[in-house]
Amino acid sequence: MAWNQLAPGAPSFEIENAPAPLFRDPIFDGAADSSIMWHRGNDEWWLFYTQRRSNIDVPGKAWIHGSEIGVATATDSGRFCYRGTLDLEIEPGHNTHWAPEILFYDGTYHLYVSYLPGVPQTWEGPRYIVHCTSEDCWEWTVESTLSLSSEYVIDADVHRLEDGTWRMWYKDEADNAYIYAADSDDLYEWNAHETPVLDDQAQEAPIVFEWRGDYWLLTDSWDGLSVYRSPDGREWTAQSDRLLTDAGERPGDDYEGGHPDVFVVDDRAYLLYHVHQSGEGRRYTVDDGRARQTVLQIAELETENGWLVCDRDRYQ
Repeated sequence: MAWNQLAPGAPSFEIENAPAPLFRDPIFDGAADSSIMWHRGNDEWWLFYTQRRSNIDVPGKAWIHGSEIGVATATDSGRFCYRGTLDLEIEPGHNTHWAPEILFYDGTYHLYVSYLPGVPQTWEGPRYIVHCTSEDCWEWTVESTLSLSSEYVIDADVHRLEDGTWRMWYKDEADNAYIYAADSDDLYEWNAHETPVLDDQAQEAPIVFEWRGDYWLLTDSWDGLSVYRSPDGREWTAQSDRLLTDAGERPGDDYEGGHPDVFVVDDRAYLLYHVHQSGEGRRYTVDDGRARQTVLQIAELETENGWLVCDRDRYQ
């Protein structure tokens, strides 16, 4: 049975009326790594995202660390308003939170968040995936730090398979940034695979969804989005063409898309992604000259000859 994390009766998402960018963080201007859901209790769309501290002057890589999980909500199709950040009491001090994965099952909201102790100034140091639960998405209980394939894991995505079990896909930076998986019967206890499920290239930010009779897996391969297809969510075939490799024409959409999320409503599949902004005239840039600032954008997926395509300029 196909499983969809959106609530029954969630309204159609009118992408034609959505702004570009879809959302820009008003505090640090670094909205990235988004996860979207329909909030059952509030009848609102909720965006969870990494609130990168893009507009502050700090040593080394400290700007991309020390981040919290931002929240923005909308009652219509895309007019999102910033609501604050999640208070996740994983351990004392100022720590780092990335890449939220949010889902609802059996009366409980589940959050899987990438977590780094402290605010590192380099890329060194361990990183973990932490499981939290909530009844309303504001008050969270920290359930556990998951024991997975290494202590250098980030970017969890969770989806239910046809046999009723749950599978988590994530990036393991200890093994060439390959995509690993873990399985669970209850969303609390996880058994990690001993070998990667995708080892054809280094990549991150896996997202799995079901659409039009297939399972699809997208990843951020740092030159657009890589695509894989599967009949059962277990064995994957790579698509030859990546998505969002070329610049778009909408405001703030003039660069490759990164860190995807996908949600399906009324058999229409919508792709969320973040885009680094132009480095021209900006003081703080990433290594390739693009600005640290990132915005969230949305586009619609289609199928062509059995594979995914995406025209990011379709709605302007």
